[in-house]
Amino acid sequence: MQKTEHKIWYGLLKGIWSLLSYIPLPIMYGFSDISFHILYYLARYRRRITRKNLTESFPEKSRQEITGIEKRFYRFFIDLMFEMCKMASFSEQEMRRRMHFTNPEEVQQVLDKGQSISVFIGHYGNWEWISSFPVHLSGQIVAGQIYHHLHNRVVNRLLLHNRSQWGAVNVEMNETFRWIHKHFDEGQVTITGYIADQATKRSNTQHYVHFLNHRTTALTGAEKITRKYCFDAYYLDIERKRRGYYEARFVRMHDASQALSDFELTDKYFALLEQTIRRHPECYLWTHNRFKHPSTKLLQDIKI
Repeated sequence: MQKTEHKIWYGLLKGIWSLLSYIPLPIMYGFSDISFHILYYLARYRRRITRKNLTESFPEKSRQEITGIEKRFYRFFIDLMFEMCKMASFSEQEMRRRMHFTNPEEVQQVLDKGQSISVFIGHYGNWEWISSFPVHLSGQIVAGQIYHHLHNRVVNRLLLHNRSQWGAVNVEMNETFRWIHKHFDEGQVTITGYIADQATKRSNTQHYVHFLNHRTTALTGAEKITRKYCFDAYYLDIERKRRGYYEARFVRMHDASQALSDFELTDKYFALLEQTIRRHPECYLWTHNRFKHPSTKLLQDIKI
């Protein structure tokens, strides 16, 4: 019964999602402008968490500046939801035009040499559109994207369908090591994306980083895999050029992963991500309770 109900709800949601995706993006942005007032002023969606995150992350900014960032973030956040939907009907040409990668040839050259790559990504800009990168690759390269399973199975399935339409393989977080090891054993070259800025569970914490004025927990799985298999590591620096247009640049993070000290790669990733965020802070996911760990501290409260 549950399987049948799941199929029905998924079919309905997918059908509605597909139909909505054919609405021209300028009209979607009109709906987005209206939705902003509802979400921000009436529903006040996660405003307490967002304000807390912004205030703690930028203690040097005035209340007026924080409020400005907050409002720009909510406008961007709603745009992002509509852009995720629109992605379902994009042609490859349109996707390439709107999600522009500035140096894919650099990554291709590394992969052509038989060297696999780990790509460190944050919840910044339109991270969903990043899944289109496989259309820029040539040769027998397997592109994987690590994801965290959502509690809502129907929405989870829909998002996975959306992300896989450009050729990337969805890999559930708990299956990451097995997936990587399988392809490594088979001699298959891979490029794998990790959204690595999520908070860890207290029981899994192995490392803390200084990030956005906090001493906070950090996921280290991407670094461990990169070093274990001697993969190259790149950070994807994203910039929102204007509404509906993004630019992404691959930044090489090391020359030899095996020569790195423990957690050096993780520290570098968070430093690069913070640089990106400070450039245009409204494009980061501030509604996420990133600093919820009990041992997270503000840097100015830490005695050095």
